[in-house]
Amino acid sequence: MLLNLLLAIILTTAPDSVDLKTPYEKGNGNQTTTYQEAIDWYTRLDQAYEEVKMVPYGYTDSGRLLHLVLVSTDKDFAPASVKQKNKRVLLIQNGIHPGEPEGIDATMMLARDYLQHKNLRRQLDNVVLAIIPVYNIGGALNRNSHTRTNQNGPESYGFRGNARNYDLNRDFIKTDSRNAVLFHHIFRDWDPDVFIDNHTSNGADYQHVMTLIPTQHNKLHPHLARYLQQTMLPALYQGMKKGKFPMVPYMDLRGDTPESGTVAFLESPRYSTGYAALYHTIGFMPETHMLKPFAQRVQATYQLMQHMIRTVHRDSDRIAAARAKAKQETLVQQEFALQWQLDTSKVEKIPFLGYAAKYKPSEVTGQQRLYYDRNAPYPTTIPYYNTFTPTTKVQKPVAYLIPQAWQEVIEHLKTEKVQLKRLLKDTTITVENYYIRDFKTSPRPYEGHYLHSDVQVQTRSMERQFLKGDYVVYLNQETNRYLLETLEPQATDSFFNWNYFDAVLMQKEYFSSYVFEDLAAEILKQQPELRQQLEKQKQQDPAFAQNARTQLEFVYRHSRHYEYTHNLYPVARLMQHLKLPL
Repeated sequence: MLLNLLLAIILTTAPDSVDLKTPYEKGNGNQTTTYQEAIDWYTRLDQAYEEVKMVPYGYTDSGRLLHLVLVSTDKDFAPASVKQKNKRVLLIQNGIHPGEPEGIDATMMLARDYLQHKNLRRQLDNVVLAIIPVYNIGGALNRNSHTRTNQNGPESYGFRGNARNYDLNRDFIKTDSRNAVLFHHIFRDWDPDVFIDNHTSNGADYQHVMTLIPTQHNKLHPHLARYLQQTMLPALYQGMKKGKFPMVPYMDLRGDTPESGTVAFLESPRYSTGYAALYHTIGFMPETHMLKPFAQRVQATYQLMQHMIRTVHRDSDRIAAARAKAKQETLVQQEFALQWQLDTSKVEKIPFLGYAAKYKPSEVTGQQRLYYDRNAPYPTTIPYYNTFTPTTKVQKPVAYLIPQAWQEVIEHLKTEKVQLKRLLKDTTITVENYYIRDFKTSPRPYEGHYLHSDVQVQTRSMERQFLKGDYVVYLNQETNRYLLETLEPQATDSFFNWNYFDAVLMQKEYFSSYVFEDLAAEILKQQPELRQQLEKQKQQDPAFAQNARTQLEFVYRHSRHYEYTHNLYPVARLMQHLKLPL
């Protein structure tokens, strides 16, 4: 007991005496830290420095705890208090794909160095670091040396899928994993100003060690987009060039080789940085090049995070002002984009350090195969397509009304800290409704879902009854963009597209032809305009004219007998201010 007390005193009062050399630094430069080694190391850092606090946020799908490590030089670890002091929060996430682990090792060294070196420590006067040491714990525990087929080290690493085999960088909206639920708690608690999600790339070969995916600027609020494009990115690029790691945008090629140009990544909210943009957080996905030695990739990741801290420290007030304006204006914004497309008419030229792309016969197939000749490096410029324009927009409703039956959706909104109100009694009101007219569905499962896309809706205003306890969600809150991106069915990552409302797509009641014949004849007598529509359809469609069942179906669907709930999207849009019983 006495020994433990003395050890605690030593750790608290003399951090320099504690071994804070990381497992990576103790290795041969081609070894990465395991999940347990990372947690043990951060535990020692927490014990050594009062400016560090490691917070367990809850259990992931793996049964292991997800931790958030906070570095705050004034020892304030309360989100509200940190914001009141006008400090910026930089959230760093590592190991979402544990086979891409350089962020795990680089961030450990970064946190320690910024505590131990006065010139670095000063940059944390107005910046709090929030670090997720290893996000995909299940994948990190599934360690091997083979699944990253094209990657140059480290010797062993984790697996992309989590404990339930989900790719967690597709789970930030559908939230199938416990990891994602915990991330939402972290993100909404701390409201980070800047977010880094460290990765490793796949693709072409070139000289650059680091490539970068920033938040797509067209999807950011204009105040933040201008700062990102005109100030922040130039500072990062200049810093990396000065540090001997010249950087380029992530290589998402338009053709087979970089000379064809690269396209900026349009991250929808299923991805971490796309989700972050919903809350006016500037996000970055660093992608080190898979073929470079692991030690170089760790060093480049470390340097980029250094430049990020320096920039956030320098521009703290500018970032705060831009985010405040973005949040304020989004509260009253009336029109929102839901779908985007690349504008190929707008292209810029960017410097690029490549290797000559050549072809030779394949030893496997005998066909011509591509390879990059590292003995033929060269500087050039390549096209960069970095402009997207909206293709689908929607007017913001006053509120959404959500029947309480859809509890899975409600639970997601609660996780997101959406402000929800409930009807105190049954209420019938006129609302705007969507009917799902058409959509496409992937033929194979994607991340546990048969994902919908290209949704077409018909808008209809009509009276609907809502029950006591149903939910009313007003669109005058900071979650506005999240609500529109999830509750508007045409949005790329809407809850509809992720199959949350598939039950409404199946008809429940039908008719027997021989019984309905007489009723259909009576309906057509009473509705001559429907008879005209039927005859017109016969003239236009010979197959329809020859199919008796299809004609009866036509009459049935235009009668009061057809269930109005078939294809009715359950979430209604309230378009005018009404006094509701709340």
